[in-house]
Order: sequence, then C-alpha cells, then structure tokens
Amino acid sequence: MSKKETKCLIVGSGPAGYTAAIYASRSALSPILVEGLQPGGQLTTTTVIENFPGFPNGIDANELMSSMRQQAENLGTRICSGVVTKADLSKRPFTVFLDGGDEIEAETVIVATGATAKYLGLPSETRFRGMGVSACATCDGFFYRGKDVAVVGGGDTACEEASYLASLCRKVYMIVRRNELRASKAMQERVKAAGNIEILWECNTQEVLGDDMGVTGVRLVRRDGEVFDKKIDGFFLAIGHHPASDVFSEWLETDENGYIVTDGRSSKTNVEGVFAAGDVQDPQYRQAVAAAGSGCRAALDAERFLLSK
Repeated sequence: MSKKETKCLIVGSGPAGYTAAIYASRSALSPILVEGLQPGGQLTTTTVIENFPGFPNGIDANELMSSMRQQAENLGTRICSGVVTKADLSKRPFTVFLDGGDEIEAETVIVATGATAKYLGLPSETRFRGMGVSACATCDGFFYRGKDVAVVGGGDTACEEASYLASLCRKVYMIVRRNELRASKAMQERVKAAGNIEILWECNTQEVLGDDMGVTGVRLVRRDGEVFDKKIDGFFLAIGHHPASDVFSEWLETDENGYIVTDGRSSKTNVEGVFAAGDVQDPQYRQAVAAAGSGCRAALDAERFLLSK
C-alpha cells in the first residue's frame, strides 16, 4: 500500500480521461490517472473508428486509445492501474482509495469514468460483440450501408438510432417488447415516416445468430410463444446506458439516471474542485470526440480553479 499526492487526479481512461490528462500535464499539474476496469474505455469494444477527426482512412479503436495513453504519459501523466472503490470529497485535498489499498490525495479531481451500454445478457450477444453486435448506431452504422439490421428498444434512443440507420440501411427492424413505443410523439412520427423501418411488436430476443464472420440473424419470440428468425447483418442495442458514477454518488449531484450534473457549459460539479467529463455526465451525445472535448474543458477548469486558490 502507498499514498500518492497530486494537484489533479483523473479517474477514467477513455477519450475524456486521456484528453484531460494531456491538458493537465501541459498545464504542469502533474496529474495521476487511474485507469479503471477497462483501460481505453468503452471505445475499445468496437473495431475501426471512421468518425474521429484526423484519420481519413479510419483508425483501429485500440490503436487510437493506446496513442492517447502514450501521449499523456509522454507529457508526464502518472498512470495507475486499479479501480477507485471509495472517495472522500468532504474536504480538500480529496482522498480516493483504490482496490489494491493505495490512497491518492488530490487538490482537484476529474471524474471521467464513462457509461456502459445496457445489454440483454445473452451469451450469443457477447460472442458477437464487435462482430455485428453494437450499442452505438452513430459509431458503427456506416458499416451496414445497404444491409439489414435490427434495433432493440422502444424509447427515444431506439427510435433515434433506428431513424439514423434507416438513412443508411436497406431494412431496419425495431424489436419492441411492448405493444407500443415509449418514445415521444415526435420520435414515433419520425419512425413511422421512414418506409424501411418495420416494428416487431411484443417480441423479445432469444438469441443472436451468426458464424465465424459475424452476425447473420436474430431469433425472436413473441408474447404468444411464436419463435421465428430474421436475417440481419447488424444487431444494435438501444435500451439505455448506466453511468459509472456510483462510487461518487454520495458526494456528487446526479440526475434520475445517475449522470453527474455539471454547471452549465462547464465541467464543474456541486463540489468545488471536482469536475466531470465524458459520458458519465453526458446522456445525449456519447461520442469519442465529444468526450475528448469535455476532457479538455475539465482540465482547463481544474487549472483555473487551482490558479484562483
């Protein structure tokens, strides 16, 4: 067990965390970054990224995150493996405790722990993750241009994802377990206006079908017990996300879904000296470039906070 001290602690290692570390390092804050359970963040669950600026031919997700990590390290960020299990944000310096027993004292904290997509929990879903199973239509929809896909969910997010995919794909099936959509009227009208979206009412996914090349179909079961298959090339989850804010929820204000609340366009939380960046405070955009931008803002906010003290 050891005790470390820093002007700026960054919790999380996705685009928001690494970008915050890059900016904090260049501001001479000597940051420490705690990687968490999934170094590189949620982005590492996908393959090629084609919508991150600066890569005209796309870039492998793991390569991008590895480069961000290396850049942060080259600029002086101290990177720690481990998971934050407890935090004391009652006074400065703040204290966080890692699963290995280490403690870190920090003058400022940037929470960039991200959010994880909710999955159905099917073994076949796990098997084909990154091979046709995705939780981000904006990220991966391009790969299914002119193909048939399915979207699971009946809320605003599902309707938005289905509408986006309908502009790219030949056919979009919406798998809805109820006999109605939970989405707003405006989103429902958008779905109805798309001629290539078909809603499969009162259906649950029994299994994602596929082979060594990836997803080939989906097996569904209706409420009346009928089991049937649909041929698809892509299977998109749109049943929500869970922000990884639990360890800080005792101290930080969150909304009804657990997203950390920030002050206006800034990254400031309700605790002075604590900032939030990336998907843990962004229920709307959930894009790597947006997360990176918010990581930049958080580091600048932390620097200005320290200068004011």
